[in-house]
Amino acid sequence: MRKKNLNAKKKIHNFYFKKLKDPRIKKIYLSFKKKLDDNNINNFCVAVSGGEDSLALTFLAKCYSLEKNTKAYFFIVDHKIRKNSTLESNIVKNKLKRFQIVSEILTFKKQKKISNLQSFARENRYNLIINQSLKKKFDLVLTAHHEDDLLENFFIRLLRGSGLKGLISFRKIKSKVKSDHKISILRPLIDVSKKDLVYITKNTFNFNVYDPSNEDDQFLRVKVRKLISKLEKDGLTFNKFKVSLTNLSKSNDAIDYFVQKNIYDNSIYLKLSKKIILKKDFLNQPNEIVFRSFSEIIHKIGKKKTFTRGSKVVNLLKYLKSSNNYSKKTLSGCIIQKIEKSVVISQEK
Repeated sequence: MRKKNLNAKKKIHNFYFKKLKDPRIKKIYLSFKKKLDDNNINNFCVAVSGGEDSLALTFLAKCYSLEKNTKAYFFIVDHKIRKNSTLESNIVKNKLKRFQIVSEILTFKKQKKISNLQSFARENRYNLIINQSLKKKFDLVLTAHHEDDLLENFFIRLLRGSGLKGLISFRKIKSKVKSDHKISILRPLIDVSKKDLVYITKNTFNFNVYDPSNEDDQFLRVKVRKLISKLEKDGLTFNKFKVSLTNLSKSNDAIDYFVQKNIYDNSIYLKLSKKIILKKDFLNQPNEIVFRSFSEIIHKIGKKKTFTRGSKVVNLLKYLKSSNNYSKKTLSGCIIQKIEKSVVISQEK
């Protein structure tokens, strides 16, 4: 390597390690590093949006890759929803290049009509990054979800009528994208505040892309964000919320124990025919246990991307519990048939 390039590389490395001397940034980095170390991270991908949160994550991830000598891929998604999205993506790519961060822009396919803009953007962003991660043979994607996101997601799911599992599921630091998928999502900043991430970005890269949708009241997330801001003025703190979330998580763990016990004790999996037989006692458990157990089995046999909508599961369970009709039913790629006091679930051809 030429002497000029070596000097430039040394200068950039010094930039990162010098920034880590800031006590506030150092504290967050040490917590970030511990989470990655605890999960035995070798190589990883980073989702970069250009916002303050993701750029803080980018800085921390770059520091980690330099310290540990690991490979890190940085993916920027051009969603094509705003007219300036391509320009913004290129600005982020070029800015990061100055800090010796090589990134790749992934682009959405154009869509004629989008009904739920934010949901569409989120799902497709994940799909693009996950598919590219698989091509690179990496099995971990770091995202910049933080404390404020955790609180917002809780309220959004509460407003949508989510059950206990849905309310606390976002709290996990690491989770599989799909139950049978190789890719996992790691949220190493889930206990870091938005203010801290803004501080990191301003005091390191000192640039970010502004997303006007973050102020648009037509989106539920923005409405919830403003509601939380009002509640904070009345005394709501993240620490108080965290206590409640911890208690809910303990309750969820207890339910999960009995869900797995019900599946183990009261169902039989026929591997060759890929069928599951539910014994009589499977449906005689408390409603929540039956609901979750049945949902997991339908998801396993049907092999769909997402879990079946709750209302459809509830209606089918009511039918199985109350009806003596033995006609076949279909749900999420499964054929369900009641045979005397048992239920047989097989994959739909």
